[in-house]
Amino acid sequence: MNRNLFVALGLAVLVTPVAAAAADAGRMSAAQIVDRNVAARGGLAAWRAVNTLTMSGELDAGGKKETKLPFVATMKRPHKVRFELRFQDQTAVQVYDGTQGWKVRPFLGRDGAEPFTPAEAKAAAEWAELDGPLVDYARKGSTVELEGTDTVEGHRAYRLRLTTKDRVQRRVWVDASSFLEVKMDGEPRVMDGRPRPVAIYYREYGKENGLMMPHVVETVVVGVKPGHKMKIQRVAVNPPVDDAAFAKPQAAVPGAAGQ
Repeated sequence: MNRNLFVALGLAVLVTPVAAAAADAGRMSAAQIVDRNVAARGGLAAWRAVNTLTMSGELDAGGKKETKLPFVATMKRPHKVRFELRFQDQTAVQVYDGTQGWKVRPFLGRDGAEPFTPAEAKAAAEWAELDGPLVDYARKGSTVELEGTDTVEGHRAYRLRLTTKDRVQRRVWVDASSFLEVKMDGEPRVMDGRPRPVAIYYREYGKENGLMMPHVVETVVVGVKPGHKMKIQRVAVNPPVDDAAFAKPQAAVPGAAGQ
């Protein structure tokens, strides 16, 4: 239903379920918007039942040849993450065990495991949320405020400000129609000697075991184009994952991501 068309026609009242829902949405609080978001993503009980999650696909590395690199990302509660990226018969690895992290970067000739820098460890601690920052936000010690509405890629979206228990703030944009996340603040990146804001866009949602998940995630450094897209091709919910997968890597991993 084209809402702009009805405005142009001067229709002040339209008594339909769609119009009623839109009117209710206009008066919603931040907590109510988050509730609708969690419901749209599959429901709180369903997400609480997820203990492990594995995603694989291709990362657009950019460049003139538009290089696409296979990746595998594995997450396990409470805050464990493993990310593998394959390039020219070599596999780079980043792991975070919930407290500390390591990286192996054979692309740069660094086959041994190097510890995360303090900034990397801090970022991992803030971002290693299997279900994202909005699901169970109060239980995680976060608060959410409604700042207003914006247009994100042609869609009206609620702009929420989330503050974690560690007083870290980020903004999350929730589509006013689907109530799915469409954009989020990323970790700022230092380029040309100064930090630049980062935006993460979520697109092409689809159901995976009853959970709504984006299958295209694009990270954009504001003022720098183009962004880098991650295309998620396969998702496994609650696969068996041993904690050893998140231990310190011993050396460059010879296996191929995505296999």
